[in-house]
Amino acid sequence: MSDPVIDILMYHSISDGGGATSIAPSVFADQMQAIADAAVPVITLDDLLAAHAGTKELPPQSVVLTFDDALQDFADTAFPVLEGHGFPALVYVPTDHVGETENWDRSGGRKRPIMTWDTMRDLAGQGVGFGSHSVTHSDLTMLSAETLDVELSVSKAEIEDRLGQKVLHFAPPYGFSNAQVAAHAGRFYKTAAGTRLDRATLSNDLMDLPRIEMFYFIAPDRWRAHLDGSGASYLAQRRFLRGVKQMLPGL
Repeated sequence: MSDPVIDILMYHSISDGGGATSIAPSVFADQMQAIADAAVPVITLDDLLAAHAGTKELPPQSVVLTFDDALQDFADTAFPVLEGHGFPALVYVPTDHVGETENWDRSGGRKRPIMTWDTMRDLAGQGVGFGSHSVTHSDLTMLSAETLDVELSVSKAEIEDRLGQKVLHFAPPYGFSNAQVAAHAGRFYKTAAGTRLDRATLSNDLMDLPRIEMFYFIAPDRWRAHLDGSGASYLAQRRFLRGVKQMLPGL
């Protein structure tokens, strides 16, 4: 039997803000409807963990929904769509910025509001899962081991304290990771999901899970082709082009 394939989808903002980290609400609704129409099960990273441990069997194809930065438009726009389909989701929280606006160095000048703890507590009560996106949303690869442990442990503890959920999942800001970040994250979390563009399988390192950036699938036909198994060449092309861009950042 072939290894199950899991598409871990990566979103940030569900808004008309523009840019690669914003998906228009109408496009997001279409993407979720396509998943429903294709009858692809939406699972959680807890399900993936259980399958990895051999205590749960996954379907041949499934989807995990993840949202970075805990932006307010998740509550306002994304969650009502997810709730309508009965889809679970995981939100990664940069804890120092809760209730504020994004203001980290690589935000590109955007000032999108971030959910408050009260909002997240309400969503947690409705089944939304929460993971850590560090404390300060810094490039963790640039930190000392001691500071890195603070970023990882304090964010986990605060989310657990504020929301009453056990926090098992982590996403490094910007997807920036290295051997030290992965090793330290493994002391506090069961999974780490980055920005490496690929489909996941049970063979993946749980501390280096790939994700699918949904900005690449704003065209409805392209996303439906991916779901029905006929879009492999497009994903491979995007992965190749991204690799070229990373090697030649001036392009």
